[in-house]
Amino acid sequence: MRFAPWMAVLLVVLATAAVRWRVLETPLERDEGEYAYMGQLMLQGIPPYQLAANMKLPGTYAAYAAMMAVFGQTIGGIHIGLMLVNAAAIVLIAILGMRLFGTSAGIAASAAYALMSVGSQVMGTQAHATHFVVLAALAGALLLLRFSDSGRLSALAGSGILFGLAFLMKQPGILFILFALCWLVATEWPRRRSLPVKALVFGTAAAVPFLLTCLVMWRAGVFQKFWFWTFTYAREYASEVSLADGWDDFTDTVVPLVQENAALWVLAAAGLVYIWFRRESRRSAIFLTALLVFSFLAVCPGLYFRGHYFVMLLPAVALLAGALVKTRPAALAFTAALLLSIFTQRDFLFRLTPVQISRELYGRSPFPEAIPIANYIRSHTSKDARIAVLGSEPEIYFYADRHSATSHIYMYGLMEAQPYAVTMQEDLIREVTAAAPEYIVEASILTSWQREEDSPTRIFDWWTAYRTGHYQLVGLAEILSRERTEYRWDAAAEGYRPRGDRYILVYRRKP
Repeated sequence: MRFAPWMAVLLVVLATAAVRWRVLETPLERDEGEYAYMGQLMLQGIPPYQLAANMKLPGTYAAYAAMMAVFGQTIGGIHIGLMLVNAAAIVLIAILGMRLFGTSAGIAASAAYALMSVGSQVMGTQAHATHFVVLAALAGALLLLRFSDSGRLSALAGSGILFGLAFLMKQPGILFILFALCWLVATEWPRRRSLPVKALVFGTAAAVPFLLTCLVMWRAGVFQKFWFWTFTYAREYASEVSLADGWDDFTDTVVPLVQENAALWVLAAAGLVYIWFRRESRRSAIFLTALLVFSFLAVCPGLYFRGHYFVMLLPAVALLAGALVKTRPAALAFTAALLLSIFTQRDFLFRLTPVQISRELYGRSPFPEAIPIANYIRSHTSKDARIAVLGSEPEIYFYADRHSATSHIYMYGLMEAQPYAVTMQEDLIREVTAAAPEYIVEASILTSWQREEDSPTRIFDWWTAYRTGHYQLVGLAEILSRERTEYRWDAAAEGYRPRGDRYILVYRRKP
């Protein structure tokens, strides 16, 4: 019977994998396109921030490179990697739940996380960085508990390295390092004479992944760019949103997110109360409550609230919901909540096609259209051709397997009210003009620019004049509705005037 719990966890993993396998070919969205393109460059021996740059730390780039090295540089290869990362997180949550509250709680928590982490409101079918943060943080949390039981410094050091990797996957992962430090201080305070040594061991280990990254970036000659994008510019980006706007964004995001799995969230709230009223679980209650608080804080930096950010909160919520499963009535209530959530999401989980999933999550963003556009460019260029995308669609670079003519693979920073916006626009203009790319893609889509009223206009003035003298229109993809996109290539594209406001233009350099 000792294998029975693990058979249950295996069934959860397999059921989740079956759902993910069905939508394996869901087109990459922008973040995935960025990670995939960066990973593609790394597999070619080109370091991050050299040909392309953004404000994220490079951990997820390296993770994508590893996944693509094993499963191929394809949409399916990337999403197989996500499937395995998600499966590992499900197993770790089961182990953590069993460790904290018992076997039934661990099985239930794994099932809750599996369902919640694949849902539409957290964009669960897409391989966002938060899935990689969660995996590293969960592994770190388990080793932290092992240290608390055994006192072995090797477990503490291993925990620190894993939490350091969580930070390297995405900056908000640093909150999990702070969680671990708080737990370490709280549990080791009775032995406070040795606390400085233990804190030093953990802190040093947690810093190792980042310090090694800095060394690699320095040896590759890109440390200055790396630091600018991941700290200097990232700090400006994180300070742009007001408290009022952040609150509006939070409520707009969290209400539908909770509604999607409402019964499980209610059980999690009840679980939080329950674990504090049971004296025998008080230590576990402190651990899980601290994890909940710091997981929520990890969602909040910059007051930007995107659905996939909340993936970092889901392990704590799932563990709280699972903690209730101690008796048969509680198990029946949990099962009913799980089935209700599955029924609520039945279309997303079982019926929608990959393209419909993309439309469901992102509306008429040009993620399906990026594939034929990139195919056209790839079939009309040599392997060493340079291209540029005027818009925030880095997935085109990845699909086309062509190098970017500019390091700016997003236009958002160029449009923001931050002190580097004008300089960024001038950098893009200089880089594109110098590279004279064979093809330039222009995305006439609001979400690809997020242009504000006071955004600098230098880039638009330059492009209007530059394309007239140097480029000719050879392709057009017009998104007329969620179900219909019209493509026009070569002669059919010349002189055609789009009927709507969502389209992508493809230009070829004149002879």
